[in-house]
Amino acid sequence: MLSTTHSQLTRNGKSIILAHDHGLEHGPTKFEGVRERLDPETVFEMATHDAVTGFAVGKGLAETYYPSHEDDVNLLAKLNGGSSLWMGEPDSAVNWSVEYAAELGADAVGFTVYPGSNHELEMAEEFRDVQETAREHDLPVAMWSYPRGQGIKDHRKPEVIAYATRIALELGADIAKVKYPRSAEAMQWAVDAAGDCRVVLSGGAKTGDHEFLSTVETAMDAGAAGLAVGRNVWQHDDPTYILDALEQVVFEEATATEALDT
Repeated sequence: MLSTTHSQLTRNGKSIILAHDHGLEHGPTKFEGVRERLDPETVFEMATHDAVTGFAVGKGLAETYYPSHEDDVNLLAKLNGGSSLWMGEPDSAVNWSVEYAAELGADAVGFTVYPGSNHELEMAEEFRDVQETAREHDLPVAMWSYPRGQGIKDHRKPEVIAYATRIALELGADIAKVKYPRSAEAMQWAVDAAGDCRVVLSGGAKTGDHEFLSTVETAMDAGAAGLAVGRNVWQHDDPTYILDALEQVVFEEATATEALDT
């Protein structure tokens, strides 16, 4: 599991991972109203905020923008992903290797697995190669564990999310990124199922500040180790403000109300 040698990805065992893989996964429509955020340089600057312990991006953004930020940003190399134009069963192309990510200076690697998809077995085998190679490079591994596919009727059911974190543990991930299972009790079950694999909450679509921070507060109280957030930061009118508030909730155990009132 995540070793102390990778403390740059955590603060007191907790993490705020800023994600910006949406250009590939969702396309330009997710930038409507904040088109200046189409420029990755803008979001890389957000990732220099003290609250951000890791920045998750794909190969092209890492190649082009990370070199000028390597002293201020901890790179989490997102190794696979696909466009929303794909209409088949959930799957993700492997877009770069652990070796190349390490060569670029990555501090960790991330990989999506879709349990329940018809492509689950293939993705698990791809994850095996990623996980074992990452161990050779002493890089922690985050799994985006997202149950999807024909066999999944409700991908946020408590038993499904708990299964998702357990799969991450069983396959050797250090961090499991999962969707919020709608209650504190379900979140705690997911954390318990993960053993020593740290569970981080997926930030999801942009919502109101109090609703968003209240969900984060609930997840943290249930034992989550932090969150991986994208749109609720870089779609925000004031990204620094919401990162300041997140820092208080995640690292200082403030309530959502306290963080917003500061």
